[in-house]
Amino acid sequence: MATFGEKIRDLRKEAKLTLEQLADMTESSKSYIWELENKKPPRPSADKIDRIAKALGVTADYLMDENADLVTAEDQAFFRKYRELSPEAKEKLRKITDVL
Repeated sequence: MATFGEKIRDLRKEAKLTLEQLADMTESSKSYIWELENKKPPRPSADKIDRIAKALGVTADYLMDENADLVTAEDQAFFRKYRELSPEAKEKLRKITDVL
C-alpha cells in the first residue's frame, strides 16, 4: 500500500515529470511538491490535491486512500458511458470483455 507521497512520486516519475514540471502544472513550488512526496503526514489543501490528481491523470480519491486501486480519468469516463448504456448493450460489452 503506497502512501500519498509515494503515489505522487511514482506517478510523477512514470509520467517522466520533474519536481519542477509538476510544480508548474499545479501552480505550486518545487519544494512544496518535494515536501508532499517526502514529509509524513503531508498537509495539502483540497485544491492542491485536485490539481495534482488532474496533472497526474488520477482521481483525488486514489491519491488520498492508501487502499484505493488506480482509477484514471479515462477509466472514470468509460464507467460514466457504461452506466448510460442500455441493459442489452451492457450485456454485449460484458461478453466482449469475457472474450478478451
